[in-house]
Amino acid sequence: MLQPFTQIQKLGQDNLDATMKALGAFSSTSQAIATEAAEFARKSFEHTSSTVEKLLGVQTLDKAVEIQTAYVKGAYENLVSQSTKLGSLYSSLATETLKPYEGLLSKTAA
Repeated sequence: MLQPFTQIQKLGQDNLDATMKALGAFSSTSQAIATEAAEFARKSFEHTSSTVEKLLGVQTLDKAVEIQTAYVKGAYENLVSQSTKLGSLYSSLATETLKPYEGLLSKTAA
């Protein structure tokens, strides 16, 4: 008579444990994403400020075009690099958050 209640209690405890692990993984990975995004914003601002300073001291149009071209090329390369990093972090977020739940469905079905 008490065995089904014990099984339900065990299942509830397993679910709670999995949820706590998932929340921990979500929290740490989300923090890494936020840190990476803030770092990218800082670097982007510094790159833009540096370019503006260079453009203010330009004497010829050719030099201005050269500086602007270097800026655009660098900004594009940084964006592609950052997108790759963030894509990897978001993939890790999904994987690590759902990992604690992998075995629960098979335990429940059994």
